[in-house]
Amino acid sequence: MELKLNKPICFFDLETTGIDVAKDRIVEIAIFKVFPNGNKESKTWLVNPTIPIPPQSTAIHGISDEKVANEPTFKELSSQIYNMIKDSDLAGYNSDRFDIPLLAEEMLRAGVDFDMKNRVSVDVQTIFHKKEERTLSAALKFYCGQSLENAHTAEADTMATYEIMKAQLDRYPELENDMKSLSEFTTRKKIADFAGMIAFDKDENEIFTFGKHKGVKVDKVLENEPGYFSWIQNADFPLYTKKVLTAIKLRKLNTK
Repeated sequence: MELKLNKPICFFDLETTGIDVAKDRIVEIAIFKVFPNGNKESKTWLVNPTIPIPPQSTAIHGISDEKVANEPTFKELSSQIYNMIKDSDLAGYNSDRFDIPLLAEEMLRAGVDFDMKNRVSVDVQTIFHKKEERTLSAALKFYCGQSLENAHTAEADTMATYEIMKAQLDRYPELENDMKSLSEFTTRKKIADFAGMIAFDKDENEIFTFGKHKGVKVDKVLENEPGYFSWIQNADFPLYTKKVLTAIKLRKLNTK
């Protein structure tokens, strides 16, 4: 089944220095863009992360410091990458919890004001886990009858994710072939920031999901304990979380 699209969708995958969204960096990114008219384009970049790649990460994806020493940094590539995805919805494998948050951090560090307004995301892993509970390799075998060659290379993982999503739509007729519906299906909980540190309660109010103010409305915390905002801004929190918190604070000030 081919995808029914109202706008382009970019399947993408990252290889990174590690799994800490706030601290780790991209070493490879592959994007496969599908247009509503069926046209497709793809691009893969090796990226100099500007920090050492731990040996345990190199053991997984095969990308070493030497391999990327002469490659451009993410900041140097950011405008190309942003131009490819700026008009598109996003899809990936475990992308809602890792790839999109880390991509957002890299974009913000590069000075690109990236957000998810006017776009949706579809996490193919969530469809798989809700239906079958497996890994990417098992998903490709289960849905497509194929073995995943060159696993843990961004391009191979990206193409596998695209093929799996199409096969999932064939297998599960109750899944609507619509990116907004698939995004809603793959969303685990409604959050305001990618890291899930600020979520929405049943009345659509932003609340903290961590620490001493867990479950408390963000605007109430900012009003009663102004120093909490400064603490988060100066601590080692994801940049996108800080951006969301700043927007909430400004909104509060503008309504006074």
